[in-house]
Amino acid sequence: MLPYTVTSSCGEHKESAILKHGFFAPSFVQDSNLLKTELEMKRTDKAMVSQVSTSNSSTAIGFDERMLLHSEVEMKSHPHPERPDRLRAIAASLATAGIFPGRCYPIPAREITKEELEMVHSPENIQAVEVTSNVISCYFTPDTYANKHSAQAARLAAGLCADLASEIVSGRAKNGFALVRPPGHHAGVKQAMGFCLHNNAAVSALAAQAAGAKKVLIVDWDVHHGNGTQEIFEQNKSVLYISLHRHEFGRFYPGTGAADEVGTMGAEGYCVNVPWSQSGVGDNDYIFAFKQVVLPIASAFAPDLTIISAGFDAARGDPLGMCDVTPTGYAQMTQLLNTVSGGKLLVILEGGYNLRSISSSATAVIKVLLGESPECDLDDHLPSRAGMKTVLDVLAIQKNFWPVLESSFSKLQSLLEIFATERRGKVKPCKQRRRAVVAPICWQWGRKRLLYHLLKGQIRVRSKGC
Repeated sequence: MLPYTVTSSCGEHKESAILKHGFFAPSFVQDSNLLKTELEMKRTDKAMVSQVSTSNSSTAIGFDERMLLHSEVEMKSHPHPERPDRLRAIAASLATAGIFPGRCYPIPAREITKEELEMVHSPENIQAVEVTSNVISCYFTPDTYANKHSAQAARLAAGLCADLASEIVSGRAKNGFALVRPPGHHAGVKQAMGFCLHNNAAVSALAAQAAGAKKVLIVDWDVHHGNGTQEIFEQNKSVLYISLHRHEFGRFYPGTGAADEVGTMGAEGYCVNVPWSQSGVGDNDYIFAFKQVVLPIASAFAPDLTIISAGFDAARGDPLGMCDVTPTGYAQMTQLLNTVSGGKLLVILEGGYNLRSISSSATAVIKVLLGESPECDLDDHLPSRAGMKTVLDVLAIQKNFWPVLESSFSKLQSLLEIFATERRGKVKPCKQRRRAVVAPICWQWGRKRLLYHLLKGQIRVRSKGC
């Protein structure tokens, strides 16, 4: 298991008050009166909407404090990235903004049944999670822990997600956000891994179909590929799985999710992977991929419900994802998906390990669910060349299954050739290409990493997690 670190630059130190006010909290210690004034200013323009009766709200929230009891028992020098503070920070942000409680309504929590789980996981896998209730601490993998409360937390998370899906499909809620943990998209048929115990998105998709949805779309924007979700549905044509993730040609955890992984046994084309080739991917690349790949395929598929596996570890400042998506970027992606399924949209929390990033990003997404528009439009920005190349590679494969992509592929292919020609004309030949430098694993975290960066140039880091 790699050592994890939470730095003060994330604003997560105790004095930041981030667990009381979420991302609204100042980065450093401030006078209490100044903090109070700042928070009141942020609430001013929300004062009226905060008084909306929950009975009139159309956005449901799934949350239960018992999920906070799932934590790593073993004391280590650095806290585990998947820790209870993730939910506390988001809840604090929503409360400070007057969103929840206030503008959204809660659904009653229940534990998922064994029969429902058996539609997704093997009996042996379910039993392996259940037996952790009888131990103080254990590990499924070196980075996937459990304590005596973990099995119940996983059942509550899956139950909340299933009920939210049913609420939305039945029309009792327009949309919803599942503020749950442990996350789920790495959990496959036979194993728990990558911080995940039960696959919440998969359980939700099947609950939606039981409630009347014929086709379900799952869009996974967690920075890690949802190998568990793909495995569960790779032979299913009624559930379309689309994932955008760091891949780096299989070198980024969990190593799956290449563009040519498209589904099997007659369901080819119903797995769509957008595998970024490098770190640092930001808003422009994600929005570009959404418009060129995600939305055309989603429209052709015409789902009855859209589920977002919403990991926020591709957010700016996340220590594991090391990408550059902003809250506005997440809000824009949510708004684009809001046009699919008639607005029937369920957002399920997956990863995200910088408390400021996860709380600000989740708040921005929920504001879109409530009908607010993103702060600014990202339409005029172009993707990086690497991002465009990734999208083009995906189109070249998926156009064989989705003819609607053919015209986009031809246009982008011509555009990339123009870029390549211009690049050859501008770049001067160099005497010798400098070899890429890879940091020793013991230097991948902590202060030595910064020193190595200054001395040797860019470091490529492998990260694990949800």
